[in-house]
Amino acid sequence: MTVNQNISFYQKMEKLLSIMTNLRGFEFDELNSVLADMCMMFRISKGVLRFYQGMNFEMQDKGDKYVCYDNDKGGREIHRIRIVTRINAVATCTVYMADDEPPLSQEEFEKVDLVMKTVLSFVSRIRLQNVVEMLAFHDESGFYNLRYFLRNLQQLNAQNLLGGKVAIHFNLRHFSLVNQEFGTEAGDVIIRNYYNGLSDLIGDRGVVCRLGGDNFVALCEQPLLDAVIAYLEGAPVPYDAGYESRVMVSASAGIFQIPDAFQMHDPGEIMDKIITTSQTARSGNGAKYIRYFTEDLLIDKERIMRVQQRFPEALQNEEFQVYYQPKIDLQTGALSGAEALCRWVHKGEMIMPGAFIPVLERNTDICKLDFYMLEHVCRDLRQWLDEGRDVVRISVNFSRRHMMDVDLLNTILSIVDRYEVPHQYLELELTETTTDVAFKDLKRVVGGLQRAGIYASVDDFGVGYSSLNLIREVPWNVLKLDRSLLPENNDDQDSARSVMFRHVVAMAREMGLSCIAEGVETQTQIDALRENLCGYAQGFFFDRALSKEVFEEKLCGFHYEVK
Repeated sequence: MTVNQNISFYQKMEKLLSIMTNLRGFEFDELNSVLADMCMMFRISKGVLRFYQGMNFEMQDKGDKYVCYDNDKGGREIHRIRIVTRINAVATCTVYMADDEPPLSQEEFEKVDLVMKTVLSFVSRIRLQNVVEMLAFHDESGFYNLRYFLRNLQQLNAQNLLGGKVAIHFNLRHFSLVNQEFGTEAGDVIIRNYYNGLSDLIGDRGVVCRLGGDNFVALCEQPLLDAVIAYLEGAPVPYDAGYESRVMVSASAGIFQIPDAFQMHDPGEIMDKIITTSQTARSGNGAKYIRYFTEDLLIDKERIMRVQQRFPEALQNEEFQVYYQPKIDLQTGALSGAEALCRWVHKGEMIMPGAFIPVLERNTDICKLDFYMLEHVCRDLRQWLDEGRDVVRISVNFSRRHMMDVDLLNTILSIVDRYEVPHQYLELELTETTTDVAFKDLKRVVGGLQRAGIYASVDDFGVGYSSLNLIREVPWNVLKLDRSLLPENNDDQDSARSVMFRHVVAMAREMGLSCIAEGVETQTQIDALRENLCGYAQGFFFDRALSKEVFEEKLCGFHYEVK
């Protein structure tokens, strides 16, 4: 290069550095002009910048492309520079020269290299700052994430603006059924549209962020709360391109109304409150699917943690005892069976199921307890058979959490056969109140039990989301009516409850199902059961759950008085 060309080059470099020093965004008009001059100076036909959020994106060539100069002459690649940041984002700069142009001299190549490094360093810094922001505060699907939510809490708290806001944790209800019905692709669209709908509702007066899957958190101003709750309780969400097909989506939610004088020391304070409240709401029913934080919920959380911590040792020490609630033949008064119920005796204190079963249902601990109960029932049955008692069929409750276990049937049969208990003496009760278990899994398990000669009953029929498909498609032996279906003393024959009760019993009989009512407490209920030919009953009218020692005394042809 001549002296004048060198002077011109360094003047352009000075201007280039000046522009880049003041560059505040991804607007390159002035920069393009200088780069075009420099490309022409070195006979460069095209210069291209590429930006990738990670090396995997680079391998797939999925990134942003910025052409800083192109004279439409094409040509060969003559130089390429690549940098990788600490977060593994990648930026490259590539220059091309027309095929009919002579190669660069060593001096020219060094100057082109200097320009490329300068451009790549400055421009990629700005672009990669955006990438860092994107990666830090968005998940892989582009939703705002937990870090973004926590940053908002911290910023508002630092400005003393957090008081008076509302923090919410919510989970889309039964969304696995949506995925089953419409497919996961449509499910992703539904989640996105539901998220967008709530974000539009809140606008710039808050934020909605996804924690993962169908779990979200939100922050909004107090005046928006009623509208937000109405949205969470149910909103029609489109799932097709034309916005013509819609599905109703609702959520269970935990809400913390942040006091005006609230000073946050750590974002975990608020997260703990809304997640604890949301977990309580998720296990609720009806209007309780939306719950507000109270200090009592934290006390409950501590109780839950104590149960979870003590459970493994309690199981090992056999602190859980089997109690038996008799089932009675309403025509003869004979003891026809019993339900095995669990009682926890810890340091001499009796803990009732309501205090620990819902806690164990939160994870697979309930499955361990179910197998424990089955084993102890089989052990008792073996003893009674060996003693020559009049053994009756015993039902054991099994959580729906077992249904996805492909080895469930083998595990059950291995326990039963270890004690050489004839299969006809066992019945498994499966509750119908959970709706997010696929029928195919339920049918597989119940069908397998039947083939093995073990009875299967649908428990609590009439609670929650009862479905005729449940008893039409799954081969049950026994239908167990929930107490909510039983007539009360003040119900007449035409009341909704009486009519439903009569039809459910008649339907069960016509389908060949044995029908038993639980929670029976009054003579009125006994009369209604017998009048409608419901064959069996259990409840306080006859007996509470009995200890093994008391119950086994009745295994000698015992009869209850039935009027």
